[in-house]
Amino acid sequence: MRLNFIVYTFMAVSAVIVQPVQASTEPLKYQLQPLKIGSETYQVKIPVGYQLEFLSKSLSGPRLLTFASNGDLFAGSRSGNVYRISPPYKRAEILLKTDGYPHNVAFRANKIFVAKTDGVYSADYKPGQKKISEQSLKRIAALPAGYGHNSRTVATGPDQRIYVSLGIAGNCSDQYLGAGYDFNNQRGGVLVLNEKESVVRWQPFASGLRNPVGFDWHPQTKIMYASNNGPDHHGFERPREYFSRLTSGSFHGMPWYQMQGDKLVRDTCLDSKPPRAIEEVARPVASFPARNAPMAVAFIGKQLKDNRLQGDAVVALRGSWGTKPTGSAGGDKSTRRHPKLVIVRFEKGEAVRVDDLVSGFQLDDGSRWARPVGVAIGPGGAIYFSSDAGINGLFRLSAMKNN
Repeated sequence: MRLNFIVYTFMAVSAVIVQPVQASTEPLKYQLQPLKIGSETYQVKIPVGYQLEFLSKSLSGPRLLTFASNGDLFAGSRSGNVYRISPPYKRAEILLKTDGYPHNVAFRANKIFVAKTDGVYSADYKPGQKKISEQSLKRIAALPAGYGHNSRTVATGPDQRIYVSLGIAGNCSDQYLGAGYDFNNQRGGVLVLNEKESVVRWQPFASGLRNPVGFDWHPQTKIMYASNNGPDHHGFERPREYFSRLTSGSFHGMPWYQMQGDKLVRDTCLDSKPPRAIEEVARPVASFPARNAPMAVAFIGKQLKDNRLQGDAVVALRGSWGTKPTGSAGGDKSTRRHPKLVIVRFEKGEAVRVDDLVSGFQLDDGSRWARPVGVAIGPGGAIYFSSDAGINGLFRLSAMKNN
């Protein structure tokens, strides 16, 4: 299979738009739950009627999560392992060991797709298969690699096309998914794989995103939404982190434009001519406080029996450095923004509010015992999430049976 560089035509992705289900967006009520892990007991704050479980510690640096059609759960990792976790999800096994930072996987037909920093790879895979050799991986399309924001996230869309996200290298790197930029500087957004021609190649889907680690599709409208990490050079309170609606050809402004409150402004950190006008920038539909490091996004479908949350998006916030600097690296730990899971509430297919979902991972002195990264909704409706710092492992939030 031949490879080629990214091309620059925007192609509309066809999707059947249906009327979204009306979900209740009433505020959640919360309870404290003790969670015992080894010899330690932590207090977590979760919605009333739910329970949080710690499932497995047999993962090293787990990142984003993906469920396969047979119910097996897969995790990419910083350690070079791709993990396979079968029900009841208590023990992780190494499916694949490889280099290049295998951040996550996706599935389509009898193929597995692995996102690495320098490209998306694939191999034959049958549900339940326990091992994949590194030699069986074939790169289907290269991606710009290099320093800074080196995770890549791959997913299969509702249209069965392969999508991948990647960030720009730094706060103000002059990089863009579009014409006029060499291959190594084509970064900052979401790409879609064009497999209809003799040469398989990436095409820009959405551009102008500094680091869109997580993305997913609304279960009714089939519209893509992504989290996006904002830059650090404007201090600790602005700009806020984005949750954005992505459509074919949409431009989200970074690094040339930033949201300051409700106003979109030109960022003076970069003096190159913006590739598109400020009037073309798609504004975020929701946001999180600055320096929260939003990661995975997972929409809740009909698997979850709690219809209050159907059509809402769970987002992992990994937390910030200290927001009040001191002489030490990383600032005053007690002023860090808390790692947590939040939920973007939707009504009639539109984002209306952000609520906490699971919190309590940070202690009063700023030390953290977990930092959520990956999120996936299981076949039974439970919400699974990974932590890659403090405790490296897998957690499950589920509705109690008598609820």
